[in-house]
Amino acid sequence: MSNPSSALDLFRLDNKVALITGAASGLGAAIATALSQAGATVAVHGNRRPADDTAAAITAAGGRAEAFQADLSSTTGAETLFHQVKQKLGRVDILVNNAGTIHRAAAEDTLLEDWQQVLQVNLTSVFQLSQLAARDMISRSAPGQTVGKIINIASLLSFQGGIRVPAYAASKGGVAQLTKALANEWAPKGIQVNAIAPGYFATTNTEALQADETRNRQILERIPAARWGQPQDLAGAALFLSSHASDYVTGTVITVDGGWMGR
Repeated sequence: MSNPSSALDLFRLDNKVALITGAASGLGAAIATALSQAGATVAVHGNRRPADDTAAAITAAGGRAEAFQADLSSTTGAETLFHQVKQKLGRVDILVNNAGTIHRAAAEDTLLEDWQQVLQVNLTSVFQLSQLAARDMISRSAPGQTVGKIINIASLLSFQGGIRVPAYAASKGGVAQLTKALANEWAPKGIQVNAIAPGYFATTNTEALQADETRNRQILERIPAARWGQPQDLAGAALFLSSHASDYVTGTVITVDGGWMGR
């Protein structure tokens, strides 16, 4: 971006198209809302059904949003989704790989089919969508210019092993390493690839932990901020990594965890 009139202009996303997976609720919906408020047209994805509620809320607030549906647990889901968005909106300038799933079971009891589903949604579809987006971005690239942003949603379990979630931990460790690998290849082509590792956020994925009095207390005792994260707490990091403000930032994993990893 050349000669912005103010530092805040670096965060504007006017005339950008952003695809956010897993945006029917929770973190994905909050990220989509933030990018819309910065001026982007957002494609919001739902796995089982289109993210109509998120799109409607963004549109009611004066933003531009389109809802899409594709099953990312299928090996063809990523391609189906990307082609739908490309056909409807013309291109993708920002990709946020937020969709994810978790399976809780002892490692010795985890079925191969459950392992494979978690890896497909959390890691393989991230690579598939990133590859599709990068090909599209590179086709529009010019030397020395930023042409696209890819943001992957990692996890604290990108760094830690967790308990009873072997597939999830493996997939999120893979997301962190994939982020670095893609950043190395695509930075010279004008694409920044980064990741956000959320801490303990109050979403549907963590309802069981929040309801467990002992685990809830243990988690809060470990978080310096002494509270669960709220989806909107992720908005600033997502906007930064989506915007020209982060044009010299690539291959990094930003933790948004209330201080958990620093404890």
